[in-house]
Amino acid sequence: MAANLLHFDLEGLAAFCEQLGEKRFRATQLFRWIHQKGASDFSQMTDLAKSLREKLPASACIEGLNVVSRQNSADGTIKWLFDVGVGDVIETVFIPESDRGTLCISSQAGCAVGCRFCSTGHQGFSRNLTTAEIVAQLWFAEHTLRKELKTSDRVISNVVMMGMGEPLQNYSQLLPALRVMLDDHGYGLSRRRVTVSTSGVVPMMDRLGQDCPVALAVSLHAPHDVLRSDLVPLNKKYPIDELLQACARYQTAAPRDFITFEYCMLDGVNDQPEHARQLVALMQKHASLGLSCKFNLIPFNPFPASGLKCSKPPVVMAFSKILLDAGIVTTVRKTRGDDIDAACGQLAGDVQDRTGAKQRMASQRQGMLGGIKVVVAEGLSV
Repeated sequence: MAANLLHFDLEGLAAFCEQLGEKRFRATQLFRWIHQKGASDFSQMTDLAKSLREKLPASACIEGLNVVSRQNSADGTIKWLFDVGVGDVIETVFIPESDRGTLCISSQAGCAVGCRFCSTGHQGFSRNLTTAEIVAQLWFAEHTLRKELKTSDRVISNVVMMGMGEPLQNYSQLLPALRVMLDDHGYGLSRRRVTVSTSGVVPMMDRLGQDCPVALAVSLHAPHDVLRSDLVPLNKKYPIDELLQACARYQTAAPRDFITFEYCMLDGVNDQPEHARQLVALMQKHASLGLSCKFNLIPFNPFPASGLKCSKPPVVMAFSKILLDAGIVTTVRKTRGDDIDAACGQLAGDVQDRTGAKQRMASQRQGMLGGIKVVVAEGLSV
């Protein structure tokens, strides 16, 4: 079976070329053709030896993903759906801005974490994506957009692993993909411009800090364990104090001098002044242990199965002011692509759930509606 060369980082491709009896510099040439020029036909690679060009098709291929559909938002955002086989469809989103182009990439078909406010989690989990399937999203988007814009310059300047799935639960496939993105012979992105978002898989955060420290965004969404365990079930395994200690450890290797905390604003659930003051107390406690942070407040993008509503803008602004007045850098994310369901929390694709998530989430939702309005943990300073 032919090896898909999108699966390899440069070291992996060098090892593959060595098996063919080729020297390392041939791997570098191949890598540049694939990722910098978007080539998929070996015959196009004119600086490769003719013997190698003739040899490669028997053992290798460069195979992207099949596009199911494309939607263009009124704000310029583009969402692609890709077929990854066996009934699974994943989503990838490009967000253009005046000073950057950001690609939001999926790491799994579905997600096993099951956050209550995330559409992907309500679909359940089918499987991990391969390195080739992760890289193929960037490879396709970058070179498709270059052709459309009639430019040879880089279009995608930032990558965020914030699409479908929990990236750190697919670590073995994620790591080579990150290395392809960072490699100067590949996409040449800086570590500051590649962000991995996690719901808090603590052991893998430590490994990422050792293996490939890129920018880190942590889905926090609550100031205490009672509420966070309801919104982010993984919190039952890795509670907030343990998570924030891991963030402080990660920061020593991170390319930025802060960790970004994502906080989805949910009407009457986690958006009250009490919650903001609890966050301030929590961050002050961990600042003494070396943690520096920034908060990104995210307007919730409703979907029917969630049973949740978006916080009102004045509530979001009041929440933000409490954090800012305490000296915590805080931004409110601008919603992009919501008219094509491409905004944060809306990515759902179409997956064959192997986890029974739909029934589990429905049961959990009924309990919630019973429900949490304002949950204030006892013993926290407010």
